[in-house]
Amino acid sequence: MTAKAACSDFLHFFRSWVSNPLRVAAIAPSGDSLARIMTSEIAALDGPIIELGPGTGVFTRALLARGISEADLTLIEYGPEFISALQARFPAARILQMDAAHLAQADIFEGEPVGAVISGLPLLSMSPRKIASILAGVFTYMRPGGAIYQFTYGPRCPVPRPILDRLGLKAVRIGGTVRNLPPASVYRISRRKPLELSRERLRYRDSAAEIDVAAFSGETGG
Repeated sequence: MTAKAACSDFLHFFRSWVSNPLRVAAIAPSGDSLARIMTSEIAALDGPIIELGPGTGVFTRALLARGISEADLTLIEYGPEFISALQARFPAARILQMDAAHLAQADIFEGEPVGAVISGLPLLSMSPRKIASILAGVFTYMRPGGAIYQFTYGPRCPVPRPILDRLGLKAVRIGGTVRNLPPASVYRISRRKPLELSRERLRYRDSAAEIDVAAFSGETGG
């Protein structure tokens, strides 16, 4: 990416943060150092891949550099201000404007074909219920052994332990970088036992998955 394009992305991202700081959460796009860590465990054979909150496409470019086919990418972006730029930069990718909390009901894939998910979502600013909904939706499409990679600016995993326990998941920190604004850590979130939870059990339903919000009092995601 040229310096001019990088400057343009920074200004675009900064304006989005000013207009809605809780949704965007960071004042600048993620850096190349963070993008390398986020995609370091992903290979071409892991496609198709879902990316949540691609923004200006920093992680998307890193996925392409790892050998992932652009046609194997499904980019889920809620912010309308990023859609046209993503469509122009990644014309072969599938780009969907939607809330990631609705993934389980969207039926964007049949079966469980996805090998990995990259998430740039600001979990720190989300409620426990929404975080649980996003994770449950992600794992309805995940192949056995697949994982979601999530970064955070906080000191611990951005997914509260009760949510991980409820969904039968585990989180492992795989790295971090101070060469990002702000400094960030990356977590791999996967099933505790790859075949333990079925697609039906993972689907998040208000009537069945009674996430006790009170249990998360004082918790923040990130």
